[in-house]
Amino acid sequence: MKLSEVKNSNKVIITKVLGHGSFRKRISEMGFIKGKEVKVIKNAPFNGPIEFKILNYNVSLRKSEADLIEVVPSDKFVESLNGSYEGVIDRKIDQINQSERTKTINIALVGNPNCGKTTLFNFISGSKERVGNYSGVTVDIKKATFKTKGYTFNFYDLPGTYSLTAYSKEEIFVRKFIYEQTPDLVINVLDATNLERNLFLTTQLIDMDLRIVAALNMFDELEKKKLYFNRDGMSRLLGMPFVPTISSKGIGLDSLIEKLIEVFEGREKSTRHIHINYGKDLEESIKLVRQKIKENKPITDKISSRFLAIKLLEKDQHVLELLTDYKNFDEIRAVTNREIKKIEGLVNEDSETVITDAKYGFITGALKETFKDPNQSKKTRSEKIDNILTQKYLGFPLFTAILFLMFYATFKLGAYPMNWIDIGVAALGNLVNNIMPEGMLRDLLVNGIISGAGSVLVFLPNILILFFFISLLEGTGYMARAAFIMDKIMHRFGLHGRSFIPLIMGFGCNVPAILATRTMRNRGDRILTMLIIPFMSCSARLPVYILIISAFFDKYHTLYLVGIYMAGIIFAFLTAQILNKTVFKNKETPFVMELPTYRLPTFRNIIYQMWDKTQHYLKKIGTIILVGVVIIWALEYFPRHTEKAAQYEQQLEQVQRNDNLSGELKKEQTATLEQQIESDRLMNSYLGRLGRVVEPVMRPLGFDWKMSISLLAGLPAKEIIVSTMGVLYQTNSDESTVNLQKKLKDETYESGKRQGQKVFTHPTALAFLIFILIYFPCIGVVATIKNESGSWKWAAFTIFYTTTLAWTAAFVVFNIAQLIF
Repeated sequence: MKLSEVKNSNKVIITKVLGHGSFRKRISEMGFIKGKEVKVIKNAPFNGPIEFKILNYNVSLRKSEADLIEVVPSDKFVESLNGSYEGVIDRKIDQINQSERTKTINIALVGNPNCGKTTLFNFISGSKERVGNYSGVTVDIKKATFKTKGYTFNFYDLPGTYSLTAYSKEEIFVRKFIYEQTPDLVINVLDATNLERNLFLTTQLIDMDLRIVAALNMFDELEKKKLYFNRDGMSRLLGMPFVPTISSKGIGLDSLIEKLIEVFEGREKSTRHIHINYGKDLEESIKLVRQKIKENKPITDKISSRFLAIKLLEKDQHVLELLTDYKNFDEIRAVTNREIKKIEGLVNEDSETVITDAKYGFITGALKETFKDPNQSKKTRSEKIDNILTQKYLGFPLFTAILFLMFYATFKLGAYPMNWIDIGVAALGNLVNNIMPEGMLRDLLVNGIISGAGSVLVFLPNILILFFFISLLEGTGYMARAAFIMDKIMHRFGLHGRSFIPLIMGFGCNVPAILATRTMRNRGDRILTMLIIPFMSCSARLPVYILIISAFFDKYHTLYLVGIYMAGIIFAFLTAQILNKTVFKNKETPFVMELPTYRLPTFRNIIYQMWDKTQHYLKKIGTIILVGVVIIWALEYFPRHTEKAAQYEQQLEQVQRNDNLSGELKKEQTATLEQQIESDRLMNSYLGRLGRVVEPVMRPLGFDWKMSISLLAGLPAKEIIVSTMGVLYQTNSDESTVNLQKKLKDETYESGKRQGQKVFTHPTALAFLIFILIYFPCIGVVATIKNESGSWKWAAFTIFYTTTLAWTAAFVVFNIAQLIF
C-alpha cells in the first residue's frame, strides 16, 4: 500500500522508500525510513499536500511524493530497522585546556530549523537577528562578539539545517564554515520536544570530531508535556554536556556560558571523543575508505577523515570534488565504489539509506533508556489549532481573512498616528519658515527637506503595523501553514510551495525576500521565485498607495488596498506560468516541509523585529531619500529666471501700483500672477524640462510631466515618489503633508488640449497605482537579484520586463476605467 492511499487519522509503518536523488535523501534524513510509524493527519485545501506526523513532528508531502513510500498497517509489520543500536566507540584522547593558548572562544551555533537557535543567539549576544518559526529565516552566517568571565566570545549563527549533506545551500554553508573556520566549540541547539529528529544532525557533528555542547532548548515545553529525559545519561553516552535552556526567556544561558568555558578549559567531565558504532559491516567500510583519505594530510588537518569517509559512502558529490586534486584520488574513488557495492549487496538497499537507517537505529536505541513520552498518542495543541486553521474547507477563507485584517489594520489604525506625525512635520516647517530669512537655504529646508522627507516619514506607523503582523505570522509558525495551504495553487503556476514564504516576506521588503529563496533546492525554482518577488508590494510602495487611495477613492479604502496587493500576486502568478512554460522547464522538485509547533512569539522578539525595520526605514529616509529629495528640489529650484519672468513681474508691479483696484481684487490678481510666475518657473526648471521629455511616453496612461518625474525619482527607492510629489505639488510651507492629497485633487493641466482639466481622475489614479505596483524595482532589489542569481542577465530582464508590463497594464487599466467612471 502507498502512503498516499492511507486514510486520515490512520497509522502505518514504512516498509520501503522508492524514488532517488534529492527527494530520497531529504525524506530519509527527516525520518521517513523503514520501520518508522507515520500518522496521516489531513489534506491541505484544494486537495493540496498531505500532512503527516512522524518522529513526533508534522511534515507535509505532495500526493505524488507520498506515492513513493510503501507502508503496511502497524499491526502487520514484523521486520525491524536495518540499523541497530551498537553503542559508541570510545577514543582515548585527553581533553586539551585551550585557555592556555588564547582567551578568545569561537563558537558556531548549529541546529535544525525551528529549534530556537537564532532566538538563543539574539538573547545570549544582545543581537537583533530576525526570528521566525519556519525554515530559512537565517540565510547567511551572522556574527556577534562580546566579553564575559575573562573571555572574548565570537558567536556565529549558522543557517538552520536538518543535516550536513549537500542537499541545500544551508547545509553546504554550515559544513563549509565548520571545516574552513574550525570553530573551537559547537553549540548544537536541540528542540527538547523533538529529540529523535534533532539528534540526526548531532550524529553528523559527532562524525566531524567536534567539541560539542548541546543546548536542550525549549526545556519548559518538555516539562509542561511531562516528558522524561535523562540528560546526564545521554551526556555520558554521546560525550557531550546537555544544558537545559529556554532561549525565548533567556533562562539557562548563563549556565550555557559556564559550560562552554568548562569544555574550552578541559574541565567538563562528560566531554570525550567518541565514534558512533554503525555496526561491523559499515565500520569496516568506513575504516578502509578512511585509510586512503588519511594519506592526504592537508585536508584531514581541517576535516575529520571519518566524516569524509562516511560522506563518500553516502555518494556525496561535494566531498568527492574536495578530493579531486589529491594524488591518490583514483584509489580513494575505487575503494569507495567497491565498499558501496559491498554494502548495497549485503542489504539490497542504497548505501546512503543504509547509513541513514544506522544513524536512526543508534538514535532510537539511545533514546530508549533516556527518553519517555507518555502523551505520544494524544493530539498536540498544534494539531488541535490546525484542525481549524488548515482545515480542508476553512483553511483558505481563514487565510484570506487574516490577510484582509492585516491590511485593514495597516490602513485604519495607522491613520491616527499618521495625522499626529503630519501635524508635527507641518509645525516644524512653519517654525523654520518663520525664524529663517527668505532665501535659497530656507526654501531647501522647508520646501525640500522638511516637506519632502516629512511626506515619507508620515507613513512610518503604517509600515510598523504591517511589520508587526508579518512578525506575528512568522513567529507563531503560521507562515509554514500558509505555504501548506497555497502549495496546490502555487504548483498550478509552476511554483514550489516553498516560494510562498519569500513571496509573503516580500510584502515587508523585497531584498530579504529574495535572500530567503536560498532555502529552495532547485536553482530554476529559486530564480523563478526571485523574478516574481518584485510584484509583491513592499512597504516602500505602501505610502504611495495610501496617498493615492485616500485622495481619490472616498469609500472602500481597505478593498482598494487589498485589491492592489492581490493584483501584484496575480501578475506574479501569471508571470511564473509564462516563464515556467518558456524559460524554466524544470524537473519538479519535492515539497517536503516541516509544519512547526505553534508558539506564541515573545513580545521582545516582535519589538526587536519592528525596531530593526524601523531603523532601516528611518535610515533610508536619512540617506537615500534625503539625497533624492535634495536632488529633486535642486532640479525644481533652478534656473530661477525664465523668458517670461520679466513680463510676469512687470504685470505684477502694475497690479500692485493700480490704485483703482479694490484691496480684495488686487489681492486676487496678485495671487493669480504669482501662481503663473511659479508655474512658468516650474515648467522651465531642469525638472520641468526633463518631465516634458518623458511626458509623451507616459501621456497615453493619463500621466502628466509631474507624475512622470515622480516615477523616475522612485527608481532608487519607491518612498521617494511621495517626497518628490511633496516637492512638486506643495508650494506653501504652512500646508501639512496630508494636504498633499488636496493638491493632487486640485491639480489641472496648464497648457495643451486639456488645459484647465483635472490631471488626476479615477482612471488616472488607478493606472498610476498599477504602474507603481509593477514597474522597475528599486536599485537594491536589482542588485540583490544580480548577486543571488550570479548574472546581470536576470537583473536586466527584471528591469525590462517589469517596466514594459507596467506600461502595458496601466494603459489597459486607464482605458477600461475611462469607460466605467
